[in-house]
Amino acid sequence: MTTWVSTLASVGMAVGPPLVYADQAYSIVRKQDATGFSRDVCAILLLANITRCFFWLGNRFETALLVQSFLMIIAQLALLYICIRFRPRLSPESLGASTRPFSFWQWPTYTQHLEFLAAFILCESILFLILGRSEVFVSILGFVALGLESTLPIPQLISNYKQRSLYGFRMSTLIGWFGGDSFKTVYFFLQGSPLQFKVCAIFQLSIDCAIVLQRIWYGNAPPATALMEDEDIEQALALDEE
Repeated sequence: MTTWVSTLASVGMAVGPPLVYADQAYSIVRKQDATGFSRDVCAILLLANITRCFFWLGNRFETALLVQSFLMIIAQLALLYICIRFRPRLSPESLGASTRPFSFWQWPTYTQHLEFLAAFILCESILFLILGRSEVFVSILGFVALGLESTLPIPQLISNYKQRSLYGFRMSTLIGWFGGDSFKTVYFFLQGSPLQFKVCAIFQLSIDCAIVLQRIWYGNAPPATALMEDEDIEQALALDEE
């Protein structure tokens, strides 16, 4: 019985987190609008799970968590494509008004994002080939991977605060975050996972709680930008071009 429960928990751990974003992707495609969902979530999950794969090479943690990383990378690449295709018409890319250095993660094409990820993988591969035998490096790699993933809800937290609304952010995603992070925190402690997993899971769960409070306080009414008429949007774009 214990073996069956452990197996089901491992399967849920591997498959559950990537599936959380299926409904979010469906909602964006249905509305043909990615307003309300922070694309930075994709960036964090992609970079964190790529780094976690390298961490596994130096510290062989549970196979279920490695499978989860592979599935999450695939899921986030698909969601990133959808977000770019249906990005808001007043996005920084559309207006050419990005304030980030090198317009990081606000590039206009999907190919540019893939090129960055390829360069990131190449850099990590070189570092691992040079320092992969160092326990200190592997430990740091683990904290970077899990620490980065633990910041996952922060861009959404900031986006919600700026909009004063959770419009466009699916309730199913929020439930998936809170429930999934609660589950994995318990899972990490019961399975005796490396310290990096436990510390970062607790931090991430605390941010989830903050977003739950935002949902209660702000609700999910459309923000002012989402209520603009089409002609107002066209006028804004025209003025920006001038």
